[in-house]
Parts: sequence; C-alpha cells; structure tokens
Amino acid sequence: MSHEQQVVVVTGASAGVGRAVAVAFASRGAKVALLARGETGLRGAAADVEAAGGQALVVPTDVSDADAVEAAAARVEAELGEIDVWVNAAFSSVFAPVHEVTADEYRRVTEVAYLGFVHGTLAALRRMKARDRGTVVQIGSSLAYRGVPLQSAYCAAKHAIQGFTESLRVGLLHEGSNVHVTMVRLPALNTPQFSWVLSRLPKQAQPVPPIYQPEVAARAVVFAADHPRRREYWVGGSTVGTLLGNAVAPGLLDRYLARTGYDAQQTPDDAPSDAPSNLWEPADGPDGRDFGTHGLFDDRAADRSPQVWASQHHGVLGAVAAAVPALALAARALRRR
Repeated sequence: MSHEQQVVVVTGASAGVGRAVAVAFASRGAKVALLARGETGLRGAAADVEAAGGQALVVPTDVSDADAVEAAAARVEAELGEIDVWVNAAFSSVFAPVHEVTADEYRRVTEVAYLGFVHGTLAALRRMKARDRGTVVQIGSSLAYRGVPLQSAYCAAKHAIQGFTESLRVGLLHEGSNVHVTMVRLPALNTPQFSWVLSRLPKQAQPVPPIYQPEVAARAVVFAADHPRRREYWVGGSTVGTLLGNAVAPGLLDRYLARTGYDAQQTPDDAPSDAPSNLWEPADGPDGRDFGTHGLFDDRAADRSPQVWASQHHGVLGAVAAAVPALALAARALRRR
C-alpha cells in the first residue's frame, strides 16, 4: 500500500510527540485520525496535518474510556477507511515525590497512560486481526526499565505497557498473525508536557539533558511503522546509556539518580504559580491555549540523533564491522607486494 493511502490513528495527537507523529505521517500524504481531549490542540494539529499534505479527522476522545476509544475507531473506519497503523502516544502524569502523589492521582495516570494504551490496542486489534494485517506502535521510554525519582506514576505506567506489549507480541507470534506490534523508546524531549503536567516541584520541571526535539521521535515512529518486525527501537544516546547502565549496574544507577535526579529534572526558575494541569481536564480546552508541538527548551534541544540512524541501519553497520578485518588483511597484503 502506498503511503498516500495509509489510514493512521494517533492518540495524544493534540500536542508534543503525538502531534509531531501525526504531521510526519501527513507529510507522506496519509489520512490521519487525531485522538485527544484538548479541542484547541486538536484543531491546531488538524491544521498542521493539512498543511503537511495529509487529510485530518479530529475525534475528541478520552483514552481512559474504553467505549469512547472503540467508538472513535469505528468512526475512523467509517470516514477514512480501514486502519493501517495505530500509534499510542497519549499520557498524563504527576511530577512529585511518591508520598506527595495521591491514590486518585495514581489511578488517573494509570487509566490514561497505561489503560489508554490497552484500550487503543484492543480497538486496533479488533479490526486488524480480522483482516490479518496492520501495525500498532507503542510510544515507550527507557523509564519502562528504569524508574527515576519524581516520576513514579509515569514510570509505573511505562513498565505496565512494556509487560502488556510483550505478552501481546508473543501471542501474535504464536498465532502466526500478520498484525505487528513494535515499541519506540524515547529520550528526554522538548514537548509541552513540562508546562501542563501536574507538578508539585518547587522549580520549573524540565527534561533531563540531552534533550531532543519531538520531530526526532516522530521520524523514528514512522520508520518503526514501516518496519514493525523489529520488536523495539531506541531513540537517542541517552536512552541507550540508561538501558545498558540499568542492565549492568542498577544499584549504582540508583545511587547516581538519588544524587542527581531531583536537580536534573528542574530548572533554576521557580515553578509558575498559575501553571495549568491536564490530569483531570485538558489544558487546551475549547477556549484554551494551543500548546503546539514544542515545549520551553528549543534553545537546548537537538533536531538530529546519529544513534537513531544507527538503530535503524544496524544491519549495514554490522556488515561494515564484519568487513573491517577482511579489508585490513587485504591492505596488508597489498603493502607486501
């Protein structure tokens, strides 16, 4: 199928990574369904998709509501056609030490950031399995393996998504299904979450450097959707370092994060007293602000990642690495002549 005929669903599409992903697919001419709660952000995302050359369908949806997600999927297929790719990107969270997060807040983050992925995946599977084709892309994080301070609710949700996705992948393999699921693990990104996630920190929340622009993630997601047989993709050198460090020396990483994790997630500036929160209601409601794709850290964010290219072309790099000894031997032989 050509890219122009693709039907793509993106949750969390009103801002940040979800919006960047929607635009990336639209730049290839795809038909993109935009699911999120924030109506202002959805209108802005639809305008971005149309400007990029795609066709947009706005479907206001709270992904914590399974029936609403199912209804959204039915509407997408009725208006755009059969869904080819479903990208789960929606989330909310709380920046605070564990003891400052309430039980209701943990429940709400779980409903959105974990069960929202489950609901989206189930809605996609009901359609894709019947046709024996389609791809689900889960937006993951190195924090699915490595918990960090001040983000316990988010880390727990990402850990849950990891387990859910692995179980699903094995089940699809057992069935010999042509439906695929893959994960894209993201680093710290310059998205609006640091302006609208509920925060009890004394200072302005920030991504832990190095910081990447959301378009870096979006390009990786599109590549993953095109090559879904890989179980996961790692984006950014910091993601690789975190995952490998946690595998080799998790206790040492505990101590390092205990020493640096609080300060690294806050700027020197005081947290705004009037900052919005999107935990219970969208920060970009009908008359709200369109937060867009980027956050507050454009001056510190990279728009390229050599590691992403390496991850996507590991076969080429492996062939080059294997060829190096042979080339060295040939060079020595030539010098002897």
